[in-house]
Amino acid sequence: MAAPRASVHGEWSSSLFFILAATGSAVGLGNLWRFPYLVGDNGGGAFVVIYLLCILLVGLPIMMAEIMIGRRGRHSPINSLRLIARDEGLNPAWQGLGWLGVAAGFMILSFYSVVGGWALYYGFEAFQGGFRGIDTDTAGTLFEGVLASPGLVVLWHSIFLLLLFGIVAAGVRRGLQRAVTLLMPLLFLLLLFLVLYGALTGGFAETLAFMFRPDFSAVDGGTILTALGQAFFTLSLGMGAIMVYGAYLPSRASIPGNTVWIVGMDTLTAIIAGLAIFPVVFSAGMEPAQGPGLVFVTLPVVFGEITLGTLLGMVFFVLLSVAAITSGISLLEPAVAYLTERGPLSRAGAAAIITLAIWLLGIAAGLSLNVWADVRILPFADLGIFDLLEFVSNDIMLPLGGLLIAVFAAWRIRSKTRLVELGMPPDSLRFRLWLLVTRFVAPLAVVLVFMNALGLFG
Repeated sequence: MAAPRASVHGEWSSSLFFILAATGSAVGLGNLWRFPYLVGDNGGGAFVVIYLLCILLVGLPIMMAEIMIGRRGRHSPINSLRLIARDEGLNPAWQGLGWLGVAAGFMILSFYSVVGGWALYYGFEAFQGGFRGIDTDTAGTLFEGVLASPGLVVLWHSIFLLLLFGIVAAGVRRGLQRAVTLLMPLLFLLLLFLVLYGALTGGFAETLAFMFRPDFSAVDGGTILTALGQAFFTLSLGMGAIMVYGAYLPSRASIPGNTVWIVGMDTLTAIIAGLAIFPVVFSAGMEPAQGPGLVFVTLPVVFGEITLGTLLGMVFFVLLSVAAITSGISLLEPAVAYLTERGPLSRAGAAAIITLAIWLLGIAAGLSLNVWADVRILPFADLGIFDLLEFVSNDIMLPLGGLLIAVFAAWRIRSKTRLVELGMPPDSLRFRLWLLVTRFVAPLAVVLVFMNALGLFG
């Protein structure tokens, strides 16, 4: 068995910084934007219960597997898979799994940065008092106006990526670690401030009943698959982000223990986001089932009507922007790490090239919402560039990546390697349970998500 390697990019100073960084990767728009509206659209408490079960059965074991692969390889996902396959006597084609993750992260960031730009713009609007006295029609017109303006879309997309470039180019400790040390505590403080405000409104009791009083009569197969998909995607699995962060994890750190902390903090953040958002929605007499427009259309109206609405609106969209940035840097890092390893580019040079490429693809995604709205890349799919990038990466590449990670970690890597990295005795219940779930339960769940995304369930 090959001796443990040192990371070529440096390491986190401690497990705490790894937990903050990996939680920052997982905590993003999926928690603060997608999770609340999915809860609203799927009946509240029953969805929350199913989501928590899916996190335990799918998210936790696959994240452990991905961190294990990253730390064992100590390189970018591509080179980590190549080196581990060589050490384990496996087919070198397994490095294709690393390419899949890096490509998925690259594609996701190209349109994610457009949405991150919306969050930055809305924070600027809130600061200017732009939500004051706004109604539903005006809020809808505002959002449609943002999407319809090529200049606004490209400008805020560019600002968002420039922020990511500055952080990633500085390196693991001077860039990533410093950023998460500042941004993650800020994120939690802002979120708790909103929850505290929500607790003082008349809608908090209604929120608790809505989120924690399950009504399983409203649950069907679609609800379960939606919860399963959200549990998988919210943890940033299958896109190389968690794997490359795992490559910087100190050897003495416990992978199972750190994973539990990350999954717990990510899940808690999603729950707290619901506790922050729904009270202001209920107190304004509005319905929670507003779909994706909950954040960019419904909440501006709420902030325009309530006491301290300008301040709360600014705090919320700063919070949304921080969450988007912490996730964005984890999407940029795998490709930058690989390009740096190839040499002779400096880290800043590699970050500049990758950011420029993502910026160009992101412009195409942003323009597909307005001037290129009729452009179709695939003649058999009625999808614009933005929607096509989202479908291919989220609905095909990520489930496929998660499935292959589970197979590689639980079926192909030698048992001795797994035991060394996970630090668990072979006869322990924890190890046997992880192996059972990662070998059978998690892959089956991912296949179901994959089939649902492809519309095979009708």
